[in-house]
Amino acid sequence: MTVVETFDHPGLIYRTFDEYLYGTTTFVRSAVEAGEPVLVAVPEPNLTRLREALSGLSGVDFADMAVAGRNPGRILPGVLLRFAAAHAGRRVAIIGEPIWPARTAVEYPACAAHEAMINAVFQGRDAAILCPYDATGLELSRLHDAWRTHPVMIVGGARRPSPWYADPFAAAADFNRPLPDVPAYADALAYHDVSCLTTIRRFVTGRATAAGLSADRADDLVAAVNELAENTLVHTSGGGAVSVWREPGLLVCQIDDHGYLADPFAGRIPPDPRTEGGRGLILAHQLCDLVRIHARDDGTSIRLHMGG
Repeated sequence: MTVVETFDHPGLIYRTFDEYLYGTTTFVRSAVEAGEPVLVAVPEPNLTRLREALSGLSGVDFADMAVAGRNPGRILPGVLLRFAAAHAGRRVAIIGEPIWPARTAVEYPACAAHEAMINAVFQGRDAAILCPYDATGLELSRLHDAWRTHPVMIVGGARRPSPWYADPFAAAADFNRPLPDVPAYADALAYHDVSCLTTIRRFVTGRATAAGLSADRADDLVAAVNELAENTLVHTSGGGAVSVWREPGLLVCQIDDHGYLADPFAGRIPPDPRTEGGRGLILAHQLCDLVRIHARDDGTSIRLHMGG
């Protein structure tokens, strides 16, 4: 029996808001006419403008991508897959704009890896995900990456196959990039067995409190670090280290160990509820404002960003 590929993942290159509006509203109206549930997940001010343009149209949900996707690692499990699961058995249509000009250089590799992963995660699913790209506001290299992470591109209103589309796993691996160095002024703590977990929690709590994080945000960061340190002790040998330091408006925490994280989707795909484990990175993505991972042959570094 021939399996028909029903997943469509086009990138929309736009230079003016009129181009943006035409491409996105055409996509939404076509889906609504076909009886498909629609999610529009884009950042402001595009979100408000699309709400106004689509007012009166039923079957359309909206989400601020700058909130729901502030951490790019949340988008697959918390936005795209959640919406698809809520409409199981039906084709879904989603506009997802995870990359916009204000995305920082630190955030960007996680965003681009997300775009590549969509192709593998949604392969064979009955869904369409349209991803707009601002050609006037984004760096040229980011537009080039869009051609590598989308099998089809829409330019000037015309669809065309991307000649530079890359295998999703190879493309995601290209964005497994080294993290900026841990600053020399960072506080650090080594750990080697489960008896160290209490010390780690106290260590991170103290630094979070000194940095002025709210009690809730401090608790979230401590929970994320504890889960990742516990992962080190369960899945690797030799223990690891936790480093904590301040950056403008942020507290940053990095966990380093000697394990190799082979799964590029770790933390982005919810584990089977019938299995134990595999939830540490999922939790970290849910709790933190940004999670960056660099997997090497000789170890893994996971960096958590937490605003106040």
